[in-house]
Amino acid sequence: MPPPQYPNQPQPPYGQQPQPPYGRPPQAVPGPYGAPYPPQQQPYPPQLYAQQPYAAWGVPPMAPPPKKRRVGLVLGIVGGVVTAGVVGLVLIGALAGSGFPEAKNKLTLPRTLLDGRFQLARDLSDSEGKKIEDEADGAWDAKDTRGVVGTYDLGGDATRGTLAVSGMYGRFRNSDEARRNMLKGASEAQGVTVAAPRRDFTQDGSPTVSCEVLTQKRFGATLTYPLCAWNDGNTGAAVGWITAKTAQQDPSDVDLAFYAKVTLQIRSEAVEPIG
Repeated sequence: MPPPQYPNQPQPPYGQQPQPPYGRPPQAVPGPYGAPYPPQQQPYPPQLYAQQPYAAWGVPPMAPPPKKRRVGLVLGIVGGVVTAGVVGLVLIGALAGSGFPEAKNKLTLPRTLLDGRFQLARDLSDSEGKKIEDEADGAWDAKDTRGVVGTYDLGGDATRGTLAVSGMYGRFRNSDEARRNMLKGASEAQGVTVAAPRRDFTQDGSPTVSCEVLTQKRFGATLTYPLCAWNDGNTGAAVGWITAKTAQQDPSDVDLAFYAKVTLQIRSEAVEPIG
């Protein structure tokens, strides 16, 4: 039987579907798995659906259900993903653990420094040193770190001069960057100004020492002092000192090469073998 004809309705061209006679077609209702149910209304006779390649209003026919994969194949895919993830984590851990030097030395706070001229006044390792450890915890280029912070007084008298050692020991992968960052951290403290830029000093058989000159305003006065740092892969520290004689000197008069040598002497007295 040919399809029924409606008044004033143009005939559809080849391959196109007839449009419903009134208003917009009813929307398909989504099914439980994302595929829409067919509309409930049928304005055309049932024979029309059998003659059309697609159902009314452009709703495609339901596709046959996909063939189910075997359980073993599915579990194999899941296991492959898990294996790849675990291997990836192991590789990441192996790479993260590579490149660190063996822990051989540690940083200490001896009773005196610089041939006995400076005497230990305060050991702040349990407080300020703990802050250093917390800051280094989780760093990708530092492992097994321990913070060491102490102050020394010249001849046991802080009014004559003070020396501060702030450092750590452990295993450091990027010793050059660590050394520079120690100076950078000090220069970014509140009220501190870099009066003479960093210079690097290298001595045969010893780690590189970097030094700069800082000024700081305290109690209405501007104080000048050198700051030096080293990092040898196991130990690292920033050392700053100030005396009544040097506090008021012009920054350009500070002999950074001299203080680099003094820093190496402090390192030789403060670093000890582990064990």
